[in-house]
Amino acid sequence: MNRRQLQKLGVPPKFAAAAIDALRNAASQELGFGLKGKRAKDLMQAVVRAPEAFLDDPIWGKLAQEMSGYEPIKLREPISYRTWGEEIDQAAHAQMRDACRVPSAVGAALMPDAHVGYGLPIGGVLACENAVIPYAVGVDIACRMKLSVLDAPVEALANRREPFRQALEKGTRFGVGCEHKPKQSHEVMDADWSVSRITRERKDTAWKQLGTSGSGNHFVEFGVLSLGARDEGLGLDAGEYVALLSHSGSRGAGAAVCSTYSAIAQSRLPSELKDLGRLAWLDLSSEAGQEYWAAMNLMGEYAAANHAVIHRLVSQLLGAEIVAGVENHHNFAWLETHGGREVVVHRKGATPAGAGVLGVIPGSMADPAFIVRGRGNAASLDSASHGAGRQMSRTKANDMFRISQVRKELADRGIDVLSAGSDEVPGVYKDIRGVMAAQQDLVEIVAQFDPKIVKMCGDGSRAED
Repeated sequence: MNRRQLQKLGVPPKFAAAAIDALRNAASQELGFGLKGKRAKDLMQAVVRAPEAFLDDPIWGKLAQEMSGYEPIKLREPISYRTWGEEIDQAAHAQMRDACRVPSAVGAALMPDAHVGYGLPIGGVLACENAVIPYAVGVDIACRMKLSVLDAPVEALANRREPFRQALEKGTRFGVGCEHKPKQSHEVMDADWSVSRITRERKDTAWKQLGTSGSGNHFVEFGVLSLGARDEGLGLDAGEYVALLSHSGSRGAGAAVCSTYSAIAQSRLPSELKDLGRLAWLDLSSEAGQEYWAAMNLMGEYAAANHAVIHRLVSQLLGAEIVAGVENHHNFAWLETHGGREVVVHRKGATPAGAGVLGVIPGSMADPAFIVRGRGNAASLDSASHGAGRQMSRTKANDMFRISQVRKELADRGIDVLSAGSDEVPGVYKDIRGVMAAQQDLVEIVAQFDPKIVKMCGDGSRAED
């Protein structure tokens, strides 16, 4: 009898090993010789129903002792969550309601760019006690934004664009499985990659992919950053600046960490909660939970290094110096204090927006991104949107749009698209200005970035969320 069969009989996964030992013990005893089929199932179910009756049994006693006092986790009514914005499809709300049924959930919010994802919707924020949900962090762990302000003259973006185009073409790499040749250097590769088997095995691949971006909505672009007044947090005076903006995450290594530990979490999900599927969690104090937490944080450092390498290479090719910058994760989990208790806050496609915290919220290849400062709104668990948010699927987008036509239209508006897929054109996104208007109580706008030269993966393949 295997673990799956035992679970169908009501044996919780945590007691599977003891149950298997008991069955083997029974089969080896003269009294239990040939124990199998219906008799074995009946005996196992009897122990599950009333373990106290078997505490002194020489065969079933150990299993009974482990199960004694065990209370199965029961589904509860979902906790409530607050929503910002109105243009959110019902499927995303359904995913959020499911997330609010997770037994450890104590707080939740849905951002105005929300749409359907895996497990937790994109734009979903979920606080749990002593539990981390791999799919509530996301497949692309530590997908993030980085904006660097350069000392290049703004006029050059209009009058001498070729050096900017070449810097993006030669300084970046895009695509599923793409690698950087030669391999790049960064101190993150000197970190401890043995925190989990997956990170240890994926270190070489991660090194080859250092300084690259994936597909889908990942991008690197030049644009004009506009500040209406001096900002001490940025250390910049009012005016216009050339800026470099990038969006990508932890590449193949991060995806492997997510899939591995989500599978472990799902295998341990109690039978009565199997319908939660991809919302399966790991106890933060368990060995697997600690491994995932360490691996997730390493992927956060690696994703930051990816951006640092991209910005270093592109700015060097341009011959410019970086004078200021802002960066933030938006697929991650943090240990934070809310309501007087420490909780794990998952932000799946949501930007940290604690009081005074700077972040970047992008629009699309044709619409502005914004540097924002968080207001520390407790109802949103100190969070804001991570972008404009999709309003249609990639399949529908590819049916409706052609990137060749969109590139011509954007060129007329002074925006060069070096490469991209039809599933990433401006029409697939919500209006970023409407999204920002819906979260005025979450963030204040510090500066606006208007894209001028855009590079994305040109094959139109999708990126995981």
